Amino acid sequence: MFEDEDGTLVSADEEEYYEGGARKKRRGPAGCLAALVGLAVLVGGFYFAVTRGVEFISDQFAAVEDYPGPGTGKVLFEVKEGDTVAQMGRGLKDEGVVASVQAFIDAAADEPKSNTIQVGFYELQKEMRAADALAILMDPSNQSKNTVTIPEGLRVTDTLDILAKQTKFSRPKYEQALTDPAGLGLPDWAEGNFEGYLFPATYEIGPKDKPADILAAMIARWRQAADTVELEARADELGYTPAELMTIASLVEAEGRGDDMPKIARVIMNRLENPDNGVTYGLLQIDATVNFALGRQGVVAVTEEDLQVDSPYNTYKYPGLPPGPVEAPGEQAMAAAANPAEGDWLFYVTVDLATGETKFTESYEEFLQFKAEFKQYCETSDAC
Repeated sequence: MFEDEDGTLVSADEEEYYEGGARKKRRGPAGCLAALVGLAVLVGGFYFAVTRGVEFISDQFAAVEDYPGPGTGKVLFEVKEGDTVAQMGRGLKDEGVVASVQAFIDAAADEPKSNTIQVGFYELQKEMRAADALAILMDPSNQSKNTVTIPEGLRVTDTLDILAKQTKFSRPKYEQALTDPAGLGLPDWAEGNFEGYLFPATYEIGPKDKPADILAAMIARWRQAADTVELEARADELGYTPAELMTIASLVEAEGRGDDMPKIARVIMNRLENPDNGVTYGLLQIDATVNFALGRQGVVAVTEEDLQVDSPYNTYKYPGLPPGPVEAPGEQAMAAAANPAEGDWLFYVTVDLATGETKFTESYEEFLQFKAEFKQYCETSDAC
């Protein structure tokens, strides 16, 4: 042992010498340490790569995880527009319905009709066999939905009664939703009045639909019908506003049937456009408007007392159109208003309520004859 230049004791075998005899300290142990670390990293990396490779190969040959079924509990699962099989599989796994995405993908690959799955909600169970879950999704009759039919000619109040009865929501919930006309899609020119715009049709109501969704769907269906009959364009061509044409359509719905609808639309327009005809003086004299003013539904013959009701909807008392629709017209009545028949008629009388037979004339004298015919019909029929 001897002292180094800095006074440190160094053994002889740790010494090296520079040229000229000067001593220097050996660096051997540090160099060895670096080599060992490098070797460990190399070996570790090799081990990691081999391990992952083995895991990957094992995964390829391992059995796909699947539940034995039949399943428990209830799961409401939604198939969305554009969902792929893999996306459905991921959703099912997240909901605990299937054990693995691959099990569902494999089941779909074995089923040629798996591409027929329809958008909607389906009631499934947790821990189902992937093939069983797929079978439920492929059958559209398994969709969880409620079908509600709204017939033509209903007022808003009647429509809300049906919705409240046939869905899980109360009438006040629907009334609350109606406080947002713009949000539901009602056109600005309707001025917040939903009367006539809750379109009569059959609706499929999903389990997650809220009152606002249901009412918005009805307005959207009305817009579809309005586009089909070119309501706004035809209103402009005929010299009416879209709101006025919708009011006419509602009167046609209330008063007419089938092929008579375009004729009734023409009678209404003839009275509006020729108020100085010496007979009607611009009065539409439509019973349905009086019944609306009195809050009555359906075809109810009006009395002399009824005709005295002081309401802008009383078209026996106030000339011109009422302030708005009196009920919801269907697409046929909307088309009739948009495309009235050609003719000079000023009057029409339905002489047989059972068959709907309606007679048209421009003569007041003939009109009185038709009225007498209807009176005689009522005396021998329970329909009046």
